[in-house]
Formats: sequence, C-alpha cells, structure tokens
Amino acid sequence: MDQPGCGSVREQGRRDTALSWKYSLFWCLWASVLKLLPMQASSKKEWFPQVAVFNVPQEAAMAFPHLQQPSFLLASLKADSVNKPFAQRCQDLAKVIEDFPAKELHAIFPWLVESIFGSLDGVLVGWNLRCLQGRVSPVEYSIAMEFLDPGGPMMKLVYKLQAEDYKFDFPVSYLPGPVKASIQERVLPDSPLYHNKVQFPPTGGLGLNLALNPFEYYMFFFALSLITQKPLPGTLHIRTSDCAYFILVDRYLSWFLPTEGSVLPALSSSPGGPNPSPAPRTPTMPFASYGLHHTSLLKRHISHQTSVNADPASHEIWRSETLLQVFVEMWLHHYSLEMYQKMQSPHAKESFTPTEEHVLVVRLLLKHLHAFSNSLKPEQVSPSTHSHATSPLEEFKRAAVPRFVQQKLYLFLQHCFGHWPLDASFRAVLEMWLSYLQPWRYAPEKQAQSSDCQARCVSERWAPFVQENLLMYTKLFVGFLSRALRTDLVSPKNALMVFRVAKVFAQPNLAEMIQKGEQLFLEPELVIPHRQHRLFTAPTFTGSFLSSWPPAVTDASFKVKSHVYSLEGQDCKYTPMFGPEVRTLVLRLAQLITQAKQTAKSISDQCGESTAGRPFLSWLGFCSTDTNGSYAANDLDEMGQDSVRKTDEYLEKALEYLCQMFRLSEAQLTQLTLALGTTQDENGKKQLPDCVVGEDGLILTPLGRYQIINGLRRFDIEYQGDSELQPIRSYEIASLVRVLFRLSSAINRRFAGPMAALCSRADFLGSFCRYHLTEPGLADRHLLSPVARGCAARRPRGPRLSLRFLGSYRTLLSLLLAFFVASLFCIGPLPCALLLVLGYLLYAVAMTLLTERSKLHHL
Repeated sequence: MDQPGCGSVREQGRRDTALSWKYSLFWCLWASVLKLLPMQASSKKEWFPQVAVFNVPQEAAMAFPHLQQPSFLLASLKADSVNKPFAQRCQDLAKVIEDFPAKELHAIFPWLVESIFGSLDGVLVGWNLRCLQGRVSPVEYSIAMEFLDPGGPMMKLVYKLQAEDYKFDFPVSYLPGPVKASIQERVLPDSPLYHNKVQFPPTGGLGLNLALNPFEYYMFFFALSLITQKPLPGTLHIRTSDCAYFILVDRYLSWFLPTEGSVLPALSSSPGGPNPSPAPRTPTMPFASYGLHHTSLLKRHISHQTSVNADPASHEIWRSETLLQVFVEMWLHHYSLEMYQKMQSPHAKESFTPTEEHVLVVRLLLKHLHAFSNSLKPEQVSPSTHSHATSPLEEFKRAAVPRFVQQKLYLFLQHCFGHWPLDASFRAVLEMWLSYLQPWRYAPEKQAQSSDCQARCVSERWAPFVQENLLMYTKLFVGFLSRALRTDLVSPKNALMVFRVAKVFAQPNLAEMIQKGEQLFLEPELVIPHRQHRLFTAPTFTGSFLSSWPPAVTDASFKVKSHVYSLEGQDCKYTPMFGPEVRTLVLRLAQLITQAKQTAKSISDQCGESTAGRPFLSWLGFCSTDTNGSYAANDLDEMGQDSVRKTDEYLEKALEYLCQMFRLSEAQLTQLTLALGTTQDENGKKQLPDCVVGEDGLILTPLGRYQIINGLRRFDIEYQGDSELQPIRSYEIASLVRVLFRLSSAINRRFAGPMAALCSRADFLGSFCRYHLTEPGLADRHLLSPVARGCAARRPRGPRLSLRFLGSYRTLLSLLLAFFVASLFCIGPLPCALLLVLGYLLYAVAMTLLTERSKLHHL
C-alpha cells in the first residue's frame, strides 16, 4: 500500500494535477445540471423541489438530503474506494473536505461515516478500527488516527456541516433495547439526547428515525460500532488497549471532557484554520437542569416534544454533553429497571450480552469521568460555594456522573454480576466496578504513600460520594460474595479477584463511610416523600418541604434514600452490608478460603511426591508412566509451584482484609473450620467428599457436590480400564501409537500360549517374564465402584507385550539424545544401541529381584 508523502515530487505533482482535472470536470458537469434545473422545474415541478416554487424553508430541504439530486462527488469517491489504496483515499478525502462547500459534502457524509465505522447491521466492517494496531499495521494505523483525530479532517467535515444545520436520519431500530421499546411505544425516553429528534415515518414509510445533527450522527455510529461490529475470527487475541478504537475513545474523552481548563480546546490551532464548531440550533438539554431529575415520573408522549430554551452559556459545552450522553446511552443503557426486575427470574432470557472488550472501554470511560469530575477547583467542589460565575464546563463536571452515568451503570453492573460466566474473564467487570468505587484514585491531589506501603486512608471528602452511591458498594458486594462462593478459589485467577475486592473494601475509613451511609438509609423518616419526589436536590434548592427536617443529617439521609429508591424502586428490600445475613456469607467465604489454602497445599505436596517418587529411567521412557493424570479442577497443574505460592498469598491477604472489615476473630475462623469438617485424617490426606453408601456404591450429598464444585474435596480418580485402550495423549504421536498397538496385538495373538507358559514358571525366568508381560499392580488396584469391580472380574487379562511407550515424544527424544551423546565419544549407533539394551537388562534383572523379595516379605 502506498504511503502519502512517498515517491518523487514529480509523481506527487501528477496526482495533484489529475485530482484537480477530475474535480474541474465535476464542477463543469455540476454547473450544467444547475442550468437545466429551472427549465425542468417549470415543466415538471415534482422532479426537483425548489424553494421558490413550494415555499419550503431551506432547512427542511437540508433535513431530507435523500430528496436531492444524486451526487457526482459521492459516485466518484465510491469508485475511488475500490480502486485506490487506503493512504491515497484518505489524502483525497482530506483535500475534498478542505476544498468543497458543505452543500456538496452533506451528500457524502452518511456514506463516509458508514464506510469508516461499518454498517449498523454489522454486514460492512468499515476500517475495522477494533482490530487495527500500530505495531501490526503502522502505516494504516497512523493514517486512520490522523484522519479521525478530534482535530483531524473528519471532525472538520462534521463542523462544516454543523454550521449549516444539516440533519441526518438515524433508524430507531438500532438503538439500545429500552430506548427502542420506549420510542416504539410513543413514549419519550428520559435522556435529553432524544428530545425533539424523533421523526414519524411518512405515509407508507417504514420505521421511526431520529433527526440528528452531524456531530450526533458521527458519534452515534462511532459508539455503536463497538457493539454492532463483530471481531474477525483471526483477531480474537488482540489486546484491546492497543487498538485504534480504544485509543480514539481516549482521545475523544480527553478532548471533549478536558481535565484542565474551563473551556474546550479549539478545533484547530493552525493559522487560517476553521472556526470552532457552532452550537446546534436546538440544544440537547436545558443548562439549568443539571443535578435535577425530572420533577414527575409520568410518561411523556412523543407528540408532546417541546422546544428547549437553554441558557446560552450551555452552548459552550454542547459537544461535551452530546459525547457523554451518546457514550452512556449506547454502551450502558441496555437494561431498564423493569427489565432488570424481570431478569431476576431464572427463566428470563438475556436481551444483550456485553463482551470483555465492551467492558474495558466502559472502564476507560469511568476512569476519565472520575478524572474529569475531580478536576474541579477546590473552591468549587462544595455546593455551598457555588456561584453564578462558575463556567458551564465546571458545572458540567459536578453533574456528569450522578446525572448521566449512575443509574445506567448500576443496572449494567447488576446484569454482569448475575449473568457473566464463572471464569477468569469476570476480572474485566470486576476492575470496572472497582474503578468506579475509587474516585480518589483519579483525584489530582493524590496522597503519597508512606514508606511502609500501608494503605492510604480514604478522606472524609469522599463521604458524600460513598453515600450517594451506596448500592454500588453494598448490593454489588453481596453479588460478588455469591459469585465467589460458587467459584474454585484454588485457581490463582479467582483467588486474585477475591484479594482485589477485599483489598479495596479494607481501605482505612471506607467501611466506616459505608456503615454511615447504611445508617442514614435505615433511619426512620418523619414524612415519607412521594415516589415522584425521590430525586437529588439541586445544590441551591431549599424547598419548604425540607425546612421541617433536621438540617445536616436528615438532608444526607434524604439523598441516600433517594439514591436507593431511584435505582431499586420503592418496594426494594435492602440487605445491610454489615448485617447478620451478609456476615454469614462472609464467614462462609472465609471458611472456603481456608479450605482452598489447604487444598492448594495438598495438591502441591502431591505433585512433589509424584515427581520425587518417579524412577530415573522413566524419564527415558523405559518404565510405564502415570497416564491417569492429576487433579484437573483448577489451573495449578499448568502453572506449577509458583502458582501455588501466589494462590496462598492472595488468599492469606484476602482473609486478613475480610477479618479486618467485618471484625472477625481467629477463634471464629477456627470454630468454623472445625465445624464444617475441614480437618485432615490421620494420614494427612484430604477426606472424601460428603456422601452416603447406596446399593451401587457411594452417592454424593448436596454438601458433597458443593465440595467437589469448589475444589474443596475430591475422589481419587484412577483409570480402571485397559491401559492399551486409553485415549492418545498430547505427548504421544497418534499415528505411531496406532501402528505400535497393531504390532503388539499381532504378537500377543501369535505368541499368547508361549507367553502364558513362561509367566507360569516358578523360576527366575518366570519372574522376569511376569515383570515385563503383566500389568504391574493390577491385582492391588482399589476399585471404588461395585459395578466396576464386577466388570473387572469378568475381564481376566493374560500376559501380553506393550510397545506403546515407544510412541512417546519423550522416549524418542531420549533415544536421540543418547545417540547424540554417544557420538561425542566416538560410539557408533549399533554399539550405542547394544549398550542401552545391556543397561536396561541389568536394570530389569535388579527390579525383578526386588519385586520377588517384596512379595516374599508380604507373605
């Protein structure tokens, strides 16, 4: 692919000349069409509606670009998108955006947006920004990022069209589920983003549309491409934070939600650049409504959309408002309160399932919003110090999280906690949740940690945030406990998640703040407010219905109650985080942590014993290896001793933090451990899962199933069938194992009688043959199931030859290594083979004598 700027100056001049001739020809054709329009309009007015003939405002014509003539510029760019390389297409697009007026550019805008972000139905991929990485495709990556930068050509096109107040139709059918359902029922959504934008279909038309300005249309497509565009099969392991889409989200957030200064950055810093973007003629929401919910929860019909008379000061931040509302609506508003309550039923079907990439992008949004809100000046943080001189951006910082994000994020997290798979991918949801719970991590005045690395104390400044987000801390903590009690805590990844949550909640002074919030919510009300009055009061609002309440505490209590009722409904049943029910769950988790530590240690000891007790020659493949496998209920076997150490550290610290938070004593933990049967037997091994004896063997009890699922206890699983018929293992060559099996089977059928006669002899030769031709320890195997015991009795096995060990990669590699070492000492292949056979014969004679001696000793 050609890069812009590469090649000779002459070639660049030829391209510029060709482009100029091309656009000159386009202007000639366009002028000819314009000359013909009056005659065509006078003869047939329906062909091209003219303003003078139909007396329609110019804005109405702009609102329906599909009624205008087909664009020759659009056709030319579509042809170029097929024939020209990516770099040259972007260069030509930048030149077209710079040279052409908005009247011609508005026709190409919907096509260009779709060609970049893909179609809403996911059929067209577009530029595939979610898989575009700088280290993989550096040229395309840099060109795309420069073109889509907040100060780049694409945003210049958006502002160019914004100045002319063009509108573009966006189908309602691609909006998130609750919004789509509300609009289709002719009910106006609560978000101001949709006000004055719903367009009813014309007679015979299909579907509802939103009339969006260019900036909204661009951001709708950009945000929805995270959900509608499915990743390609070969790009599943791409790191999200390195992709162009993730980095663009970060750039847009930094540009439109700046953490420094009180105004947005200008569009272009270059001399002669375009002016900053004008505000839309229909503002998105009234500036005075920040911090207020609607005073009535009565549903408003779409036909009653009223014009909004906004404060002119809000025009300065309309892009910030729009960006935040679009991101929140498209990424978080997939669940309503009614839908969330329906999803509590076990028979409910999921309407939307977020991906791990989706969650990571939402976490980026939350982290930036905390930094954005915390960038308020110290004198403007407190509502009591609010003055009319505060800039609109500073006021927007104060209201961004509670006004736009809180409710939708809570429902989003509730769904993830209840429906996300019980695996390590939940770590993304967990970190998103913990990022929201700790706004102090993103405050500019971060306190330096002490030299002994003790946890920092959470300042009392954050008490209002904790109280007004009480359910985010308490209800979701209970949800995490229920997940942790159903996971395998022996796994290092699951142990790490428990450790992370315990560490965050154990920060000094945080538990006290949560308890204070619960006390404010549970204290009795003097007068129960009506449902429609459960809202956050504005900073300067002092209504008469609050004057009879005690001043400070009751106002905080009202805010906490308002928060809980607005998120859970008026009929919610609140479970205190520090109450007896949750304390019982915490004690169960503490007991499981103790058991998981013992299980991890037992697995580590078992692995060490099996490794130490393995004969030396088994590494060379001359002795039978253990093909039964080991405990596979977690990933300890794959990660080794270091994983066991990490698991033990995570669980030890998590238990310490939980004891610190809920004031658990060592005596309580010891009593629980003994009461639930976690002691070891006299041999130092874990007991079997809890079960009862039935007619056909052992039957698991509900407690036993729980112990197996959580990796607390297990049966010693051992392969009881024919060792020759075991599944082919990953360390074996499949084709070679099959060939060796056929060869050994033929030998066993041909020489079955002589082998049986040799093994029946009572002398040393009989012992030697029995050592090689019979399965060791077959008679000593402990068959747990009576059914298996009966089947084994019906399957007598005689002496036979097994060559399967020769199909192992380890055996072949050991032989090659032996021949290589022998060649270094000038020993040829044949003498080396004879030495190996002689060495094995000596080893086999010694093992035969030891086996016979042990049998005599047992007799």
